[in-house]
Amino acid sequence: MDFEISEEAKMIQGLVRDFVVEQLKPLERGLLGRAADLSDAIMYLPPEKEQELIKMVRDMGLWGVNVPQELGGAGLDTLGNCLVGEELAQTIVPFSFGDVTPLLFECNEKQKEIYFSPVFNREKYPYLASLARYGELSGGPPSTREMTAEKMDGYYILNGKKASFSQTGKDYFAIVFSISVVRALNLIQGSLVQDSRITSGEAKKREGASCFLVDKDTPGFTVGNGEEKAGWETRMRKPIYLNFEHCRVPAENILGEEGKAFSLAQKWLPSRRIVRGARCVGVSQRILDECTIQAQTWTSFGQVISGRPSIQAALGDIATNIHAARLMVYEAAWKADQGKPIKRESAMVKLFTTQMIHFVCDNASHIFAAPPYIAGLPMERFCRDAIAMSATDFALQLQRNIIARDMLKGLKV
Repeated sequence: MDFEISEEAKMIQGLVRDFVVEQLKPLERGLLGRAADLSDAIMYLPPEKEQELIKMVRDMGLWGVNVPQELGGAGLDTLGNCLVGEELAQTIVPFSFGDVTPLLFECNEKQKEIYFSPVFNREKYPYLASLARYGELSGGPPSTREMTAEKMDGYYILNGKKASFSQTGKDYFAIVFSISVVRALNLIQGSLVQDSRITSGEAKKREGASCFLVDKDTPGFTVGNGEEKAGWETRMRKPIYLNFEHCRVPAENILGEEGKAFSLAQKWLPSRRIVRGARCVGVSQRILDECTIQAQTWTSFGQVISGRPSIQAALGDIATNIHAARLMVYEAAWKADQGKPIKRESAMVKLFTTQMIHFVCDNASHIFAAPPYIAGLPMERFCRDAIAMSATDFALQLQRNIIARDMLKGLKV
C-alpha cells in the first residue's frame, strides 16, 4: 500500500497552499467586516479583485482545475481536484480555480459557445437549480410536482419553482431539471396517463427528467432573492428563487438527451461528492487551526486553557476525525482515477464528512467556551461556512440508502 501522493500533485498542492496564504487569507478581514455590528461584511470579492486573482491563477496554469484539457482547462484528476479544493476551503474568501459544473461539459458545440465558454471565462453565471423551493431547502424531500415541462410545437413550457445557491451575476442563465407533465401526472395518480396525442414510445422517453438551459431574458422566467433578514443572516448567502410561469424554452436548449437528465447527473455526481468531501476536510482543518491557537493563547483563572484535559480531548477528537475523513476522501479519489466503481465510496464520503463537520463545530464551541457561530466571535464565519457545506437530513438518508443498496446487491441470491 502506498499512501504517498505523486510529486506533481504535491507541487500543485504547494502552489495552491501558497496562493491561499499569500493572496486569499489577507482578504478575510475585509469580508468579515470592520464595523462594530459587522454590517459591512460582504459575501463576494469586488469584481476587480476577483479578476486580478483570476489572472494570477491563469498565469500559474491552474485555471479550470476540473475542466478537461480539450475544453481549455487544467484537466486535473479527481485527487488533484480534491487537493485544490481542500486548500481553498481553508479560507472564507469565496474564490475557486475556475470550477465549472460538469453538467456543462455535456453541451453540444453551439451550447458550448453560448453557455460553457462564458461561464469558464466568468462572463456568465449559471444558476444551478437542484433544489425545490419548498422541498429539500426546508430539510424535507424534494417535491416531484414543483417543476414540470410540457412539449408544445417544438418548445417546452416550464412551470414551477426552484432554488439555487449559486453566485449571483448580472449575466446569468438557469440550469434546471424538470419532469414531463406525463411523468408528473403518473406520480400523482400512480398510473401512466393515457394521452391520444402522445405515442407509447414518446411517453416512455418523456417519463424521465430533462435538463434545460434557460436564458435570463426568457419570458416567464423571473429571479428573486429570499426575504431580507436582520442580524447575522444578512451575512449568509441567500438562496436565489427561480420562478417559471409558462416559460417557453426551445427544444435546442435541452442539455443532453430528453428524459435523460438523471443519468447525465449521475455521470458526474459521485466524483463531485468526493471533491465536496475534500472541501469539508479543508474547512474543518482551518477550524482546528483556529481552535489550536485559541487553546494556546486564551487564559482562564490565570492559566492557559491548553493544559485542561477537556480541551486536549476536544482537540484530539477533532484531529482524529479530520484525519479519518481525509484518508476516506483520498482513497475514494484514487479509486475514481483508477476507473473503479465509486458509487458506494462517494456516498460514504458525503455522509461521513457531513457528520464530521458538525462534530468539529460542536467541539470548537467547547474550546471557545461559547458557540463560535455567535455574531462577532472570530470563528463565526468559518463555522457557518462549514455548516452550509453540510447536507440536509434527507440528503444524508439518501446516502445511507445508496450505501445499503450497494451492499445488499452482493447478498442477493
